[in-house]
Formats: sequence, structure tokens, C-alpha cells
Amino acid sequence: MEESELWVGFVGAGRMAGGLVRGLLQAGKVPASNVLASAPSDKNLDAWRELGCRTTHCNLEVVYRSTLVFLATKPHILPGVLEEIRPAVGSQHIVVSLVAGVTIQTLQRLLPPGTKVLRIMPNLPCVVQAGAMVFSRGSNAGDEEAALLKSLLSSCGLCEEVPESYIDIHTGLSGSGVAYVYLFAEALAEGAVKMGMPGALASRIAAQTLLGAAKMLLETGEHPAKLRGDVCTPGGTTIYALHQLEKGALRATVMDAVEAATNRACEMAKD
Repeated sequence: MEESELWVGFVGAGRMAGGLVRGLLQAGKVPASNVLASAPSDKNLDAWRELGCRTTHCNLEVVYRSTLVFLATKPHILPGVLEEIRPAVGSQHIVVSLVAGVTIQTLQRLLPPGTKVLRIMPNLPCVVQAGAMVFSRGSNAGDEEAALLKSLLSSCGLCEEVPESYIDIHTGLSGSGVAYVYLFAEALAEGAVKMGMPGALASRIAAQTLLGAAKMLLETGEHPAKLRGDVCTPGGTTIYALHQLEKGALRATVMDAVEAATNRACEMAKD
């Protein structure tokens, strides 16, 4: 199926779904007229209409009019939504869930037998087309469906297929990890403010520092330790600063944070 021939539906129209659709539209993957989104009220739908997408308050209409259906509801709402749309789901549909904590096994159990199901976990920078996403496929989704999803979502950032067991780890690493980076950026800027730099300037420089460091990691393929070592000179400013970070157990604390968020994601899947 050609991407331009796709009819794409979103059941749920929150911020993350909005970020994904912006990426699809900006990359020219799907025309706005081929996108239909549903939500209980107009609160989130106005932004979709501004993009040229069609909207509705009826979840069933999304399924009837789409071949690729993204589920983007809150986790506690999803079972009821699946019960509602189940009669309309057929062999022509590809169903992709963005819902945290809901496994492929659960999705396949609540949808008709044979439904092509995939599960994706994006992160917040998808809204600026710089996200990191992983996805897994159910037993009825083949290479064609996986390739289509990866092609579409690569317009929103990095997109990799992984075993489903990695999705909770991705939550701890990248989904929640965005917040760790924001905290570090805030601390960088506040350190500069303490030393006398204006706050707005410090925040811009901190953000650009993180952006540049990330770009070097991706483009060089070097291990972070190698690049870190390249910055250090004997007796210089950087090694003195890194010593302070090591005394504060930054490395171990970040590893603990990833572990805590991953474990919490696993717990949510069991609730």
C-alpha cells in the first residue's frame, strides 16, 4: 500500500498523537484530508482541524473510514474503546497502540482474532519531529505492516523495531528520560546563573550544548566515554567538574532512575 493512499485514523487526539500527525504531514507521508481523528470534545480537535485534518466525536467512524488506526487514549479508557470499536475492526485494518502499559497480548485479546496489531512507544520530542520511538508487532502483523509503520514514523524521529520486552525499558530510558535531560539542562543553566550569567542566555546555551553533544554522539558513532575523554585535558576545567559529578554519584543515580521508571512501567502493565 502506498503511503499517500493510506487513510489514517486516530482514536484519541492528545499531544503525542498530534505530534505524530504533524510529522506525517510535514514529511508529506499522508495528506491531511486522509487523516481523521476522534475525541469526546472539541478541546483537542481544534488543533487538528487547523492542520486540515478531519475530526469527529465518533470512534466507530474513525475505524470505518481508516485502514491504519492509531489508538491514543488514556490507559484506563482503552478497554471500553476497544469494546466499542471491535465490531468494526476487520482484516483490512492495521491497529497501532500508543497507550502506555497495555500489552500486545491484551490488545489481541480485546480485538477480533487475526487483527494486525502493533504497539509503539514514542516520547515527547516527537511533537517537534525529534523523537525516539520503538515498536513491536503482534503475531498477525507481518513485515509489510512493520515496514509501513517504520517508514511513516521515521518522519517523527528515530524509529526502531524491538522485542516487546524492550518497550518498558524504552520508557525508562527515553520516555521518562526526556525529563532527566530537562532536569540536567535546568541544573546547567542554574549553575551559570549562580556564576553571573543571565538566565535566558544560560538556558539557550545549555539547550544548545545538549543538542550539540547528542548530534556528535549520533553522527560519530563514538562511545560516550570516548567523547567525554576528548573534552578533558590534564589538570583542566572539565576533569575538575567531572570529579564533582562523580562525587555526587551522577552516573549511579541516573542508572537508578532508568531502573525505577522501567520497573514502574512494568507494574503499570500488570494493573
